[in-house]
Amino acid sequence: MFIIAGLGNPSSQYEKTRHNVGFDVIDLLADQYNIRVTEKKHKALCGTGIIEGQKVLLAKPQTFMNLSGESIGAILHFYKLEPQTNLIVIYDDISLPPGKLRIRKKGSAGGHNGIKSIISHAGTQEFLRIKIGVGEKPQGWDLADYVLGRFSKEDRELAEEAFGKACEAAALMVKGETDRAMNQFN
Repeated sequence: MFIIAGLGNPSSQYEKTRHNVGFDVIDLLADQYNIRVTEKKHKALCGTGIIEGQKVLLAKPQTFMNLSGESIGAILHFYKLEPQTNLIVIYDDISLPPGKLRIRKKGSAGGHNGIKSIISHAGTQEFLRIKIGVGEKPQGWDLADYVLGRFSKEDRELAEEAFGKACEAAALMVKGETDRAMNQFN
C-alpha cells in the first residue's frame, strides 16, 4: 500500500493558497480515481482506493503544515509501512517557478517546515516527493505571508496544470516507475 500525502493547512481560509497545493493535488487524485477523502483518522482526512492497480491511502494532514509529521508518522506506524518504499509527499516549493514540478526520491527539508516535521517523525529523509513550484517570494515579503497568500490568476492556471501532471507522476510512482516520472516531469 502507498500513502500519498498532500501537505497544506486545514480550514477554508487556506484553500487555494500556495501552501495548500498538496491538498489541491489530493483532491484532484480523489476525483480522478473516485476515492472519498472524508474519513478522519491519524490527524488527517483520509480515503483508501486503487490507483494503477495499487492500494493507496490518500491523506490530507489536519495538523497544520509545520506539524505534518505527526499525522504522517501516525499513518506509517499504524499500517507498519516504510517511508522509503510506501510514502509519496506532495507539497509546495518556492525555489521552483509556478507550475513546475520536481520529483525526488529523497532529500533534506530544504527549509520546508512540513517536510522537516515528516523527516523527524518518519526517522528518514528517504521518501518520494512531488514538489510543485509556487514561485520565489518577492523581495521584502515575509515568507509566511507569501506562502499563505493566493496565486495571481496566471500563476493559478499554471499551478492547476501542474496539479494534473502531479497526478500523472503519482500514478507512475505507485506503479514503481519513479525514474520515468522524473524523466517525464523534472
